Amino acid sequence: MYFLNINKPKGMTSFDVIRKLRKHLNVKQIGHSGTLDPLAYGVMQVGVGNATKLLDYLNSNKEYIATMEFGYITDTYDLEGEKQYISKPNFSFDDLNNVLKTFIGKTKQIPPKYSAIKKNGKKLCDLARKNKDINISDFEREIEIYSIELIDFKNYQAIIKINCKKGTYIRSLVNDIGEKLGCGACLIELKRTKAGDFLIQNSNNLDDEYIKINPLEVLNYPKIELNDNQLMRVLNGNAIQNETKITSDIILLTKDNKLVSIANLSDNLIKPKKVFKEDE
Repeated sequence: MYFLNINKPKGMTSFDVIRKLRKHLNVKQIGHSGTLDPLAYGVMQVGVGNATKLLDYLNSNKEYIATMEFGYITDTYDLEGEKQYISKPNFSFDDLNNVLKTFIGKTKQIPPKYSAIKKNGKKLCDLARKNKDINISDFEREIEIYSIELIDFKNYQAIIKINCKKGTYIRSLVNDIGEKLGCGACLIELKRTKAGDFLIQNSNNLDDEYIKINPLEVLNYPKIELNDNQLMRVLNGNAIQNETKITSDIILLTKDNKLVSIANLSDNLIKPKKVFKEDE
């Protein structure tokens, strides 16, 4: 049971990466958090073995470096779509900076028509291919952007750094920026540099020797080291008394630097929610 910090290359889907890892590691139980489009690259949080059951507990706030080009849009909001010219860009560095600031905080966002977001169990991209007149505003949802930094702006292109809550579509953000500027914009390159505690500088390429990450290193919850009696109770699915001052709803129960259980605190009882009897 461990995590991997994988640097997804351009041109591969996230599933392609998992399929290659599954074959290379000879492990069936493997999954990831946070899909990256084929044209995007960078950090992927990968869980192997029982760590697949822990992916939802990871801090998954994201950091991206995005390059956008102004003057046109596409139906996919990136270079895979069909181009539609809007108008010649006519704004300054400061104008762009001021527009970027309007996206900081909690806002509503409509995802790209061709995205994997689901509604009633069906992917938006599949629905869009069957019915191009689908009302994508029905898929609007709240996102949160913590910061946007304008790194460079020249030749009708800009590079920005975005820190955001998971679930934010950078393609949609770029399209919305172009709309506010009145000239259109298209995402032409996207690099995910951070996902929670997983950093691009610590990531492994698919052909590297993978560094296994102990879940306890990246799960940011209070930890309780179990004694032998408590361990037996937890392994049998029984609650134990909270003999600490911890008040967090989620607690990691450990033994010898290994995760034994994800537990919930209720009425001062620590109740195992997920129990891991084997180290996979």
